[in-house]
Amino acid sequence: MSIISTKDFLPKKPTIKQITIMALLIAIEVILSRFLAIPTPIIKISLNFLPIVMMALICGPVYAGIGAATGDFIGAMLFPFGPYFPGFTLTAFLIGLTYGIFLYKKELTGNLGLMRIFCAAVFVTVLIQLGIETIWVAMIMTGNPESTYESFWQAYTTLAITRAVRTAIMLPIQVVLIRLLPLVTRHIT
Repeated sequence: MSIISTKDFLPKKPTIKQITIMALLIAIEVILSRFLAIPTPIIKISLNFLPIVMMALICGPVYAGIGAATGDFIGAMLFPFGPYFPGFTLTAFLIGLTYGIFLYKKELTGNLGLMRIFCAAVFVTVLIQLGIETIWVAMIMTGNPESTYESFWQAYTTLAITRAVRTAIMLPIQVVLIRLLPLVTRHIT
């Protein structure tokens, strides 16, 4: 049994029902990330991963990535926290894609399902959010022409340490809540 199957990865033409569900989930993602989040200058604690995971479970990796990126772009345009930075939209796409690769059309019950969920959450929270998003924030913070390579890495290291706390808090929360999502999506699809 392979973890990634190309027939599950490549997008099929979405149904009207899937498009409608994606639109609703994108709207929910914007609300969760822009209005019901706890923002600070360095980190943002939010449950906006829930609609992204639901898109991944229902529509697959590519459409979940597109939906997550669309939600990020719409949220940034309509309700900005600062100037638009396309790196965060790329990160949102990667998050949706990752959840889809790990979770779409996979059995999520039992120990194997829990391991898939855990791996997806670790990949997203550690590699993408702690790794890549922290690079974006450090780039924004040291974005003046006088900044040097050393000042960038000093900012990155400081941010990574601070954001590691968020990762430690959100990882178990994501695993528990994602474990419950197939119960909800079963009634939607």
